[in-house]
This record gives sequence, structure tokens and C-alpha cells, in this order.
Amino acid sequence: MSPLPATIPALVRTRVRAAVRRPSRLTPEEAAARTLLLRLCSLLLQYPDPELTSARPTLTATAEALPASPAAGHLAAFTVWFAEQEPQALERHYVEMFDLRRKSSLYLTYYLHGDTRRRGMALLTLNQRYQAAGWDTDGGELPDHLPVVLEFAALVGPGGGEAPLRLHRRGLELIHRALADADSPYRQVLAALLTLLPPPTEAGRAAVEQLVAEGPPNEEVGLDPYGTYGDGEFAPPGTFVPPTPAPPSRVPPASTSIRMEGTR
Repeated sequence: MSPLPATIPALVRTRVRAAVRRPSRLTPEEAAARTLLLRLCSLLLQYPDPELTSARPTLTATAEALPASPAAGHLAAFTVWFAEQEPQALERHYVEMFDLRRKSSLYLTYYLHGDTRRRGMALLTLNQRYQAAGWDTDGGELPDHLPVVLEFAALVGPGGGEAPLRLHRRGLELIHRALADADSPYRQVLAALLTLLPPPTEAGRAAVEQLVAEGPPNEEVGLDPYGTYGDGEFAPPGTFVPPTPAPPSRVPPASTSIRMEGTR
């Protein structure tokens, strides 16, 4: 028998890579569980205002009732801590982790594009993706805010809906690492999310290490029509510090009925 053509291994590698990038075909039950996981991640990464803290018993029960999986385990562990904290302590911790630490900011395009003109285009492209899918965020938050991206993924599904998450995996890895370094329980939510994405490549790991060491690209520009974080501009080149904190925000109210639907 003649040996396999030299092109076969390359074809196999290509098909394996393609298979890794997309979830296997899901049963209806698996798809529902995945949607609920994404929606829970979105809710738990929002500012813990009175509405969210009052829903803690429901969130905890929902996390505990999820089918067993690594992601469900991480979320169950987080909700135990979340349910035990005083509301004001939760608010302070959230602001410290996500508003005052730029390495754990929840605005994903920052990690990929930094303070460059490309970030403004990335925000526009992301917003256009939402509009093409028939989803209107009402402009209540930048389109790259992680809870917004997660809600879109839950609504649209593993293919196009989760594409922004896959694109920004390096940023998600950096957020997770920063939260772990700070010993924040929020690391559990990021860990849950990362289990739902394709495993990182060697090139991806190297890129994360470079991002940790050097920070994102720098180029002082505005982000019109999206504005900046609160009243502050981004940090000057060569720095990696938090922006001026923005007022606490949540995913637009238009999605409230949809997101709570998944917790019943």
C-alpha cells in the first residue's frame, strides 16, 4: 500500500483546528444549559445594585441546579460567596476590581487594541454585529462591556453569538489572571466562562504573556461616538493604570425580562 499523500496531515490538522474552534452540535438540553451559563455569567459580572443583590437567592439556586460541569462548579462557588456578603461590601469590591484596575476592566476591545484608532472601529463593528442580529442595546453601555457581550452570546448562540468571546479570549485570560492575583472571588466567573471557549493555543498563551508584560497598544485618541470612561481620557503611552471610574452600570433594561427568564 502506498503511503498517504503528504497533504493529508496538513488537512487533518486544519480540520482538527476547525473542530476545536466551534462547539460540538448540542442537544436541546445542552444548548439550554449553555445559554443559562452565559446569562448567569452576564448577570454576575454586573454591578451589584439593589436589584441584583435582592435576586441572590434565585441566582444561587439557579447555579446549584445547573447540570454538573466545570463551569457550573465555578459559578456555584462564586454564588456562595456572593450570597454571604453585605451589599455595600459587594459594591466596594466590584468597583475596586473592575473600575479601579485597568488589567481587570470589563471593556474587551481595550485588551486587543489598546488606546488606538482601531479600538473605535472595533466598537463600531461590534455594535453593527448586534444590529445585524436584531439586538438593540439601547446605548446604555459600550458594546464591548463583557456583560453585554455575554448577553448577546446567550441570545444568539454558540456560532455568531459567541464569536466576540472567542475573538477576545486573550483579554478574558488577562482579566482572569488579574482577578486571581487579587484573590477576588470574581475569578470564578471568568474561570467558568473560559471553560466554555476553545482551549488556548501556544501562540495565544504567548500573546497573553506579552500582554501581561507590556500592556495593550497605546495611542491617545478619542472614541467618538462612544466617548470615554466617565470624564477621564485613557492613560498616556507607557502606562497601564485604571481610567477614571464610570458610574455603575448594568446591561440595558430592555434585556431584563429575557435574562430573568433563564433563571426561572
